[in-house]
Amino acid sequence: FSSPWSFLWCHWAMVRKKGTLILCGAFLFVAWNALLLLFLWGRPPIGRLGEGGGAEPGAGEEWAAGKEKRGGASGLAGEVIRLAEEVESELETQKKLLKQIQSHRSLWEQHKDVGKTETEEAKNKKDELKEPQQAPQLPVLDENKALQKKVQAPVVTSPLQNKKQDEILNNEKQSSENKVGFTESSPQTVIPILVIACDRVTVKRSLDKLIQYRPSAELHPIIVSQDCGHADTARVIGSYGSQVTHISQPDLADIPVRPDHRKFQGYYKIARHYRWALNQVFNTFGYSSVVIVEDDLEVAPDFFEYFRALYPILRSDPTLWCISAWNDNGRDGLVDPGKADLLYRTDFFPGLGWMLLKEVWAELEPKWPKAFWDDWMRQPEQRKDRSCVRPEISRTITFGRKGVSLGQFFDQYLRYIKLNTEFVPFTKQDLSYLVREHYDDTFVKEVYSAPLVKVEDLQQGGSLKGPGPFRVQYSSRDSFKVLARNLGVMDDLKSGVPRAGYRGVVSFLSRGRRIYLAPPEGWTKYDTSWS
Repeated sequence: FSSPWSFLWCHWAMVRKKGTLILCGAFLFVAWNALLLLFLWGRPPIGRLGEGGGAEPGAGEEWAAGKEKRGGASGLAGEVIRLAEEVESELETQKKLLKQIQSHRSLWEQHKDVGKTETEEAKNKKDELKEPQQAPQLPVLDENKALQKKVQAPVVTSPLQNKKQDEILNNEKQSSENKVGFTESSPQTVIPILVIACDRVTVKRSLDKLIQYRPSAELHPIIVSQDCGHADTARVIGSYGSQVTHISQPDLADIPVRPDHRKFQGYYKIARHYRWALNQVFNTFGYSSVVIVEDDLEVAPDFFEYFRALYPILRSDPTLWCISAWNDNGRDGLVDPGKADLLYRTDFFPGLGWMLLKEVWAELEPKWPKAFWDDWMRQPEQRKDRSCVRPEISRTITFGRKGVSLGQFFDQYLRYIKLNTEFVPFTKQDLSYLVREHYDDTFVKEVYSAPLVKVEDLQQGGSLKGPGPFRVQYSSRDSFKVLARNLGVMDDLKSGVPRAGYRGVVSFLSRGRRIYLAPPEGWTKYDTSWS
C-alpha cells in the first residue's frame, strides 16, 4: 500500500503547492524502486508450501538437500522469469504514471499563468487607484480636517477627470497673478457651496446644475441645509448620496413675534435658518469662505469660475465685503449680451448667489437680525461703506415664484432676468481693475464725461444716435423713481442705495445704448431717508 500512498501524496503536493515536476517525478521514481527492491529482497521463494515449510512445489527435503538437481535448476529459471515479468509490470505502471503526470502538466501551467496574470492585474489596478489618492490635501488652513470628518468621503476620479481638474488648477495658478501683488488664489482653496432649502422639491433643478458645472467635488463641496422638515424635499436631497452633504436645522418651532408680524413668520424662520447654517459652515465644518445659494436658483456654466477668480480680490480688498452672481437690472434688453465678461462694483447688496468670508460672518453673527436679514445687510451699520462685485449678465436666475415674498417682483422683474450661457475664463483675466483705488477714478471719469441727455431723447423717436454712453441725471428720490420707471430699471432704494448702483450711478442698456442714471457730479454719500 505504500506505493499508492506515495503516489497520492506526491500528486496532492504537486497540485497543492504547484512544486517543480522534475523533483516530484524523481522522488516518485526513487521511492517506487526502493520499495520494489526491499520487497523483492525480503520476500521468500514463491511456490507451494511444503511439509518442511518450503515454498518450492516439490518436497521440502528435495529443495533443502539438493537431491533433485534438475528440479532445483528449473525452479531457479522460473523464479528469474517471474521476477522479470514483475519488473516489466512495474515499469509499465511507472510509464503510465509518468504519462499521467505529463497530461496534467499543461493544466498546471495554465493555472500558474492565470494566477500570475491576475496578480499583475490586481497590482496595476491598485496602482491606478492609489495614484489620485496620493495628491496633496486640497483644503487650506483647517479645512482638511473638516472635509475629511464632516463633508464627504474622498472621491476617486477617473484619469480623464484628473486631467480635466489638472487643467483647471493650472489655469487658476496662471491667472491668480493679479499684477497688484494680491494674495494669490491657491489652486487648493476650498470654496464650499451652501444651498438653503426648505420645502421645495424643485431643489433638484438647482442641485442638478450645481453638480453638472462643478469642476471639482473636493474644491467645491455642496452642503444642503434644510429647514421645515419637509419629507419629500429631504428624499430628493438624500437621493444625491455622497455628492452633497445634507444637514437639517433642528429647531422647527414657531418663533414668538409681535401680533402685527405674525404674517412675517416665514421671514423670521429664514433668518434663524441662515444663522444656524452659516455657523455650521464656518464653525463646525471650519471653512474660510462660502458661496450661498437658495433652493430656487439655477446657476450659469461659469458660476464656479466666476467665484473662484474673484475670491482673491474679495480676500485682499477691505473695501469689498461680498461677491454676487446677480444683477438686479439684468433683464434682456438692459444688459449687453456681448459683454459677458463685464464686472462692476456695487454699493447695493444683491444676494441671490453670493460669497461671504468667515471674518465678515464673525462680525455679523453676534448682531444677526431676527427677520428680514437681506434688508438688514443693506443698512449703513452693516455695510460700512463697503461694496460688492456684480456681473453685467447674471450667473444665477430664480425659478421660485412661490415663497415667503409671495412672488414680490417675480412677475414684473425676476422672471425676465437673463442667465449667462457663455463660459468666461475669469481665472485667466486680470481683475485688479475692480480694486477701489483703481476702479473709482476710471468709473467716475467715464460716467461724467458722457453727454448729459434727457430721458425723452432716449425714447423712441429721439434724436440721439450712436451706442453711447449717455448720462441721465436725477437730483432727488422722486426724480430717480420717475426716471427709473421710464427707463425700465428697478426704482426701489434701500437706505438710499439704488439697486445695482455704485456711487449713486446705475449702469444699463436702453435701446442698445449704454446709459448712466446718475446723481450730479461731486456725489459724496447716500441719503438714508431715500427709502
